[in-house]
Amino acid sequence: MKLYGIDIEGNEQLFDINDFKGERVVLYFYPKDNTSGCTQEACDFRDNINRITKYAKVVGVSPDSIKSHLKFKEKQSLNFVLLSDPEHLLAEQFDVWKEKSMYGKKYMGIERSTFILDENGNIQKEWRKVKVKGHVDEVIEYLNQ
Repeated sequence: MKLYGIDIEGNEQLFDINDFKGERVVLYFYPKDNTSGCTQEACDFRDNINRITKYAKVVGVSPDSIKSHLKFKEKQSLNFVLLSDPEHLLAEQFDVWKEKSMYGKKYMGIERSTFILDENGNIQKEWRKVKVKGHVDEVIEYLNQ
């Protein structure tokens, strides 16, 4: 599966999910760029990147556009790959495109989730319905095992 994204240097690039085979990946899905919870989660990954990259590469995924990702990455000085999944193909593959509800209104969106993928792309560990506070520490604790 191929998706456009923003690489570590901030360049637009076409990524094939198979590009990440051969290394462990922290693949995290988040609902929307520049919202409070998503910004906190991204900044937590950013601030702990050195504790993570000795074990795995970090890749964030949301339905936002490349343009939105670029602004988000620049504003928050993010130091990992962001993939754009506007048709939620990857989100559906990982079963994180879910019906949600806010103020009684139902809509489809991303269920905040994180997956650790092994070198072959298989899921080693998953967290669903992630609460942002303390989550990156849970990921690091798992990777340290």
